[in-house]
Amino acid sequence: MRRISALFFGLLFIIVGQSAFGQTAKLIEAAKKEGGKVVVYTSMETFTADSLKKAFETKTGLQMEYWRGASTEILDRVLSEHRIGKPIFDVVATTGDHMHLMAKEGAFTKYESPSFKGFAKDAIDPNLGARYRNVLYGVIYNKNDIKASQAPKTLEDVVKPEYRGKLVMPHPVNHTLTTQWLASLDKIMGKEKAGKFIRNLAAAKPIFVESIVPAADRVGTGETPIGITFVRFVLTYNKQGANLDYVRDYQMLGDGQYINLGAKAPRPNAGKAFIDFFLDEESMKIQAETGEFVNRKGIYPPLADADKIKFVQMYSFGKKDYEEKQKEYQKIFLQ
Repeated sequence: MRRISALFFGLLFIIVGQSAFGQTAKLIEAAKKEGGKVVVYTSMETFTADSLKKAFETKTGLQMEYWRGASTEILDRVLSEHRIGKPIFDVVATTGDHMHLMAKEGAFTKYESPSFKGFAKDAIDPNLGARYRNVLYGVIYNKNDIKASQAPKTLEDVVKPEYRGKLVMPHPVNHTLTTQWLASLDKIMGKEKAGKFIRNLAAAKPIFVESIVPAADRVGTGETPIGITFVRFVLTYNKQGANLDYVRDYQMLGDGQYINLGAKAPRPNAGKAFIDFFLDEESMKIQAETGEFVNRKGIYPPLADADKIKFVQMYSFGKKDYEEKQKEYQKIFLQ
């Protein structure tokens, strides 16, 4: 019986593998007739996008061109092109909130990639497909300035008196993702604790910078020893010679990111071929190596205890929600 089962599953694997390969080959052939390239709009970091570009072009013989911008810039550009009916992009990959807004405007068409099979059911959105990565907010610190024994043990620790003047974070009002993060803290702390933490955080007088990268930069150089930013920057900066670690607070708020095919993509077959590649194992491993918390099953970034971190999705906000919270945090942090 065991032998028959093994043969059955082996045969099934071969059939599925051949089917996926057959689809990919057909898409690549069709993509070459479209011009042999795909255009991607993304908020991925340049070094990640460049690594994927090289791997995709080597594997398929197709070209990948990409334009990188912040999520809000991508939203504006995609909707502008979509509304006038002359999109340049084939594929978009960015944060969930912005992807949902673009989807509501009809900017995407559904494409159920065979690569979805590598993702758990709870990582598949009914409208956007696979949530390919989680962008996680946490606390990182420079071990040259703060010993592990003296480092904060939880997110709530960063407001303690001993860390006053040693903390950097993205601007709580001007940086919308940080506004969203602060407003979502009750999901991991409870409403009362979250409110108290936010007030104590303001009282601790953190240094404000325009976004997550400058916050990580200051920790990486040791200019400011502790930072609230993306956890994956520990790996990014350590590869450049820094000595960083992160606080092992295993429930972390964040936002999911998705990839979708444009409803009016000029090169739909190239777009599908790219999505298949992007969500498959080779691409997910490339992204994980740069520190990304990808959602393909069994793949983790080479960061200590990465498999223990529980992703908690931040609240989804509209324009009015952001404006209300920004007014609230203006009073708490800046007055």
